[in-house]
Amino acid sequence: MRLKAFLPTTNPARSLAFFRDTLGFTLLSQDNFALEFDAGACRLRITTVQNLTPQPFTVLGWDVTNIGQKIQDLMQKGVVFERYGFDQQDELGIWVAPGGTRVAWFKDPDGNVLSLSE
Repeated sequence: MRLKAFLPTTNPARSLAFFRDTLGFTLLSQDNFALEFDAGACRLRITTVQNLTPQPFTVLGWDVTNIGQKIQDLMQKGVVFERYGFDQQDELGIWVAPGGTRVAWFKDPDGNVLSLSE
């Protein structure tokens, strides 16, 4: 079996531009119901919904190498990284978890909270 992740969107055209052009994922299929991307280790299906109330917590994240460089690359493409008031978040928005994992958060165009971890 292979994992498939799901995210909701109210605006598929906006999500297409974000996930394909900004994040660089390959679009595998598109129809009136959803967009499907190759998101690395799994497929990401972005399902069209009529109404959406984004959750206040992380719903999807990626493990990356060199998180600082990845953040800078995404910031150059217009991605805004979230600040949650943690004293430990550095100038790029990276928080270091007690176990040493470095994490930063950003939102997709629908307000879904996404993360990068190293």
